[in-house]
Amino acid sequence: MAVADSRHMQLRDGRTLGYAEYGDPCGRPLFYCHGFPGSRLEAAIADETAQRQGIRVISIDRPGIGLSSYLKNRTFADWPADVLELADALGLATFAVLGVSGGSPYAAACAARIPYRLTRVGIVAGISPLSAPEATLRMLPLGRLGLRLAGGSPLLGRIFYAGFCRLIRRDPRRFLEQMAESLPEIDRQALARSEVQRVLVASAQAAVADGSRGGARELVLYSRPWGFLLQEIPREVILWHGELDSIIPPAMGRFLAGSIPKCRPSFFPDEGHYSLPVDHMVEILGALVE
Repeated sequence: MAVADSRHMQLRDGRTLGYAEYGDPCGRPLFYCHGFPGSRLEAAIADETAQRQGIRVISIDRPGIGLSSYLKNRTFADWPADVLELADALGLATFAVLGVSGGSPYAAACAARIPYRLTRVGIVAGISPLSAPEATLRMLPLGRLGLRLAGGSPLLGRIFYAGFCRLIRRDPRRFLEQMAESLPEIDRQALARSEVQRVLVASAQAAVADGSRGGARELVLYSRPWGFLLQEIPREVILWHGELDSIIPPAMGRFLAGSIPKCRPSFFPDEGHYSLPVDHMVEILGALVE
């Protein structure tokens, strides 16, 4: 799993948009919406598979994360415009979009707002609006606390996430190990792989390199209504979710599947949050560019 050279472009409004590319540089394009806390470097998890399948994976840092400039009061619905501007700069008329974990609202926003540019849409272990029944019931306590604080007060959300960032900066590998202790065995096995650890550590470090404002804004957005209706999405969305996921509980996946009109869901009884994308990337990418 190689770490690609990072790149950036200047948007029309003057902001910088950071991104990285993986897979086949001449392949069929797919925009990767990273998780939380994550960055453009997270998509390295798909690098080898994308090379073999002839897929060009383009992974973008969201505003205030990694190399991308902060955007005050941004929403999920602002994201498609940034994706389009980069796609146009790269000469890509159409492309697939994949949202993983905390990247799902961004993939969904693209499906709702720019369906005419998309070839396929996928969501893996994706977070749903918190209005989903039992949305956080099986979620790890730390994640549930962060969403509750951010939903009640953006200031408390910022304080919570700033502490989160300090833990990552101090020792990202230890942070990952401590988190793994609370996960099901199948996820602990996935995180024990050295190549997976390298990618997630690099991604987390990049996510907090420029401070905590961008990630804190994400936490607030996750805790609020998304700003568009899932029922408005006209494109088919392919969804994958593990029944053992304790970070994004399967109730969230079922809510997405029941709310998106043309959703094609697959639920895996023996997979967790990390094992699903790690062990099923061939299937996931193949379904999005077939």
